[in-house]
Amino acid sequence: MTNNYLRIFSQRNAALLLLLGFASGLPLALTSGTLQAWMTVENVDLKTIGFFSLVGQAYVFKFLWSPMMDRYTPPFLGRRRGWLLISQLLLIAGIVAMGFMEPSRDLTLLAALAVLVAFCSASQDIVFDAWKTDVLPPEERGSGAAITVLGYRLAMLVSGGLALWLADRFLGWQATYWLMALMMVPGVIATLLAREPENAIPKPRSLEQAVMEPLRDFFNRNNAWLILSLIVLYKLGDAFAASLTTTFLIRGVGFDAGDVGLVNKTLGLLATIVGALYGGLLMQRLSLFRALMLFGILQAVSNLGYWLLSVTDKHLFSMASAVFVENLCGGMGTAAFVALLMTLCNKSFSATQFALLSALSAVGRVYVGPAAGWFVELWGWPTFYAFSVVAALPGLLLLAGCKRTLEYTQNTESFLPRNRYRDGYRWALRALSAGCMLLGLWLLLLAIQALGWLNSTGILTPLFETGIALALCGIVIGSVLDYLALRKTAHK
Repeated sequence: MTNNYLRIFSQRNAALLLLLGFASGLPLALTSGTLQAWMTVENVDLKTIGFFSLVGQAYVFKFLWSPMMDRYTPPFLGRRRGWLLISQLLLIAGIVAMGFMEPSRDLTLLAALAVLVAFCSASQDIVFDAWKTDVLPPEERGSGAAITVLGYRLAMLVSGGLALWLADRFLGWQATYWLMALMMVPGVIATLLAREPENAIPKPRSLEQAVMEPLRDFFNRNNAWLILSLIVLYKLGDAFAASLTTTFLIRGVGFDAGDVGLVNKTLGLLATIVGALYGGLLMQRLSLFRALMLFGILQAVSNLGYWLLSVTDKHLFSMASAVFVENLCGGMGTAAFVALLMTLCNKSFSATQFALLSALSAVGRVYVGPAAGWFVELWGWPTFYAFSVVAALPGLLLLAGCKRTLEYTQNTESFLPRNRYRDGYRWALRALSAGCMLLGLWLLLLAIQALGWLNSTGILTPLFETGIALALCGIVIGSVLDYLALRKTAHK
């Protein structure tokens, strides 16, 4: 078994993917959980700490500046490696500068640096995702995704749990941030050693083309809207189960917080890494569609472990088993899902398209929390976790509908064109675009209100609800048209 795992690391880009995945995951906790802990220790008020959580929106809206990284090429190292090096050097400088701050004294400057680090980290993600999409051949995408997940998760452990322990016991907060900046250096070395993707791939000739062509290219494909819905829904059941896990284990079942932290974080992380590696190994033998279907079913069934916890007596072994199995299957699904996103990208616009698709994949994870809390209050924990299994079924049904498209794309590295319902698809795209614009305006007003420059409380909720409704309306219309087109094709 060990030899089978080691086979994943035998591909030529394995070490680079591991180091760049580590560099990609390292800054995340430094602007979220670790920074929150630092501010808490420094007695910063809760309202301000809550405002700092908005820094993480850079990862959701990174598609807004990704076209620039597709269009323009730095004067050194090429289009992908040049932007990677720029973002990594800025990250090192930003993290070092954060180490010179004290939250109780330099809060405004610390906020600005946190925004800079999050922006550069999201930019690094954009280019790293584009680089691996351009460089990895189809047969290596599953294992490449697994190695990336391994590096990313290890980095989150280092900049999260290990950084907190070092800051509390040995180094203090400032020196810990400087150490984290030093740990970005291997990522810089990996960038310098990596090879630039082939120049034969055409890049956008103008910024307008870099913005519009990725959208035209994607939405003119056969089954584009069904695939869009698949990206949003494939890990929805997993997102539901994970959204309230810690609360469920402590409040719902009655475990001690220390036991939950040890099992859910440590064992859960180990299971995710093992699942991603094993998923990448299986994907060397399975087609992308079969891997997505198998891992999707396992993701759904694994949620039953939490359901069993909610209806049986409390036992530490039962908790450990449920956490391990759910994270193991989730890691397998993540490896296949990242490979799916790489497969769906046109290499001419891989930075923009991957950023867009990954942002859509985060919708369920980010916005399922409020619905989950309401569901538990209304129906209780057993029904909630039973529903989390049901919530995974729409994604699997959509996957079955996209089978022909995915197999064609994986085998040919090209995309089936669309030839029906042009006017209907145009209205669906308009609704989606209008909804995204309103959500962008909502986020801007939310940030302005948090800064105290404007009181816009009265319009925030209607703006958000209207944006969500329009975006969902566009996706539903487009998906229905895709379904009708599929039926007409099948009846020919």
